[in-house]
Amino acid sequence: MTEVSPPEQLALAADFATPDREQWRQLVAAVLRKGGAATDAGVAPERLLASTTYDGIELRPLYTADDLPEAAAGYPGLPPFVRGDRPEGRVATGWDSRPRHNGSDAAATNRAVLADLENGANSVWLRLGGTAVPVDRLADVLNGVYVELAPVVLDAGAEYEAAAAALLEVFTERGTPAADVIGTLGADPIGLRARTGQAHEIAPAAALAARMSASHPLVRSIVVDGLPYHDAGGSDAQELGASLAAGVAYLRALTAEGLAVEAAAAQLEFRHAATADQFLTIAKLRAARRLWARVCEVSGVPGEQGAQRQHAVTSSAMLTTRDPWVNMLRGTLACFGAAVGGADAITVQPFDAAIGAPEAFSRRIARNTSAILLEESKLGGVIDPAGGSWYVENLTDALAKAGWREFQAIEQAGGIEAALDSGFVAEALEQTWQSRRARLATRQDALTGINEFPMLDEQPLERAPAPAEPDGGGLPTLRYAEPYEELRDRSDAYLAEHGSRPKVFLATLGTIAAHTARAGFAANLFAAGGIEPINPGPTSTVADVLAAYVNSHAPVACLCGTDLAYAEQADEVAAALRKAGAKSVLLAGKPTDAYDGITGFVHQGCDALDVLTTTLRTVGVKSLESNNEHS
Repeated sequence: MTEVSPPEQLALAADFATPDREQWRQLVAAVLRKGGAATDAGVAPERLLASTTYDGIELRPLYTADDLPEAAAGYPGLPPFVRGDRPEGRVATGWDSRPRHNGSDAAATNRAVLADLENGANSVWLRLGGTAVPVDRLADVLNGVYVELAPVVLDAGAEYEAAAAALLEVFTERGTPAADVIGTLGADPIGLRARTGQAHEIAPAAALAARMSASHPLVRSIVVDGLPYHDAGGSDAQELGASLAAGVAYLRALTAEGLAVEAAAAQLEFRHAATADQFLTIAKLRAARRLWARVCEVSGVPGEQGAQRQHAVTSSAMLTTRDPWVNMLRGTLACFGAAVGGADAITVQPFDAAIGAPEAFSRRIARNTSAILLEESKLGGVIDPAGGSWYVENLTDALAKAGWREFQAIEQAGGIEAALDSGFVAEALEQTWQSRRARLATRQDALTGINEFPMLDEQPLERAPAPAEPDGGGLPTLRYAEPYEELRDRSDAYLAEHGSRPKVFLATLGTIAAHTARAGFAANLFAAGGIEPINPGPTSTVADVLAAYVNSHAPVACLCGTDLAYAEQADEVAAALRKAGAKSVLLAGKPTDAYDGITGFVHQGCDALDVLTTTLRTVGVKSLESNNEHS
């Protein structure tokens, strides 16, 4: 056999010409033209495929090495920590799986905590005080928990000092030396101010942190919580800017208390929302570390001590009460994004968390989501998996810049406390929420099982009520699906009262092949509001349509067919339906003045919420407030 020397470099595409961007554009333009999309001369075809985030960041369909930002991402474990806070990543340890417990019964919470820790969880996040477990029952909740191995993260609202004392008492009773105590005390007066609208001074939290820094070196006292801004409908950059401003406010308070700036930074843990948009989640966590590293740099924190400790929580705003099983998939994507983004700890919320108190099954699924991604998918086996992706690096850079602008605006408004009290933060978040709501209404932002592919006949999942979260006039707590879920609730009330759901008749014109595309589109849209579509199937004449309509007993009709069928039959069919008693006749297609008797249109990009609300009103479905008043 002849010995062959291996080539110095294996070039798999050596026999192919090197493509360039212009060739790609020509190919894309050709495909778009075949699909009916306009490709005007002078307009780059990738612009037609681009989208924009709520922070104004353009997401393009193609990225190359030319799109890498000027600012270097650095190396894992080194400033600016874009690529993670540890040089070895999560290869050896994985991330901290941290379930949240907010029940009101100490014994039940203890059982749930033990079940989590025995089945893969690494730490415990406990809500105490208020409507949750009383602070003085903390020892009962931690009965049988090896707190020296499983860190406890407290969330006691205004009672954080009492909760901290109770936790330290548990360690004392178990003989744990102060130098070995681990955990997070969860003091967050700024976050509490954001949620409740009530002033809470930072000084007591700073004093607590100063004491802990001196006596318990492994304890973090303060949480910088970005969730209130996310839950109010805010964008990723707004969450970054607000949490950065809160972190700076805590640094100022802690150093005023006498702590060295590096010791002050070591007292903080940041909490961020993780969403089903995996790339934005990845970029947000990477950008957050870069921004905090910059704050630490200008504050005098030694470079290696400027890493941001991150706790990622799957978004409450993205959870739904309808078709809640889809929340399992949303949680998986969010956990994936948080893990790839380099979060130190991840909380996967149970899929039924928006409905009420989670049950053992949903808690198990949440635990196993993290376990599968870590143990079976080996997601922690690669250091910074997103590193080097031209898209992710570009998005990280853009989001960091947008977050820094938000931070600067808050600082110019007097800092996070003043910006909260003046309404500056609330107004900015409200503007984003209105933009988001508009995209949800037009279904540009899809919610599977809600405004897309709803299950009209699903039985609502029932859970025991969960303890109420602290509120009182602060930033709102919103969920993206609520506007549609309110319509579904109205439909359910109508069903309970009348024995059937509100109906819309689909006036299908012609064969199945002729009408099925628009009939399917209309049926999906109406079902999103709890309105049952009645599809009579193929028709040949106006008489066929009219006979089927009379048998449907639906007060609203929607024409579904081809443009040719509309041109030939729309006026006649609409007039016949009106004469037969239809209160409203809609048409599935683009709005036009070409037809008589049409009262509205359903089409791609239409305001689905407005169409559904108007249709329910026409059918005679009352608002929930009216039903309650009548009751």
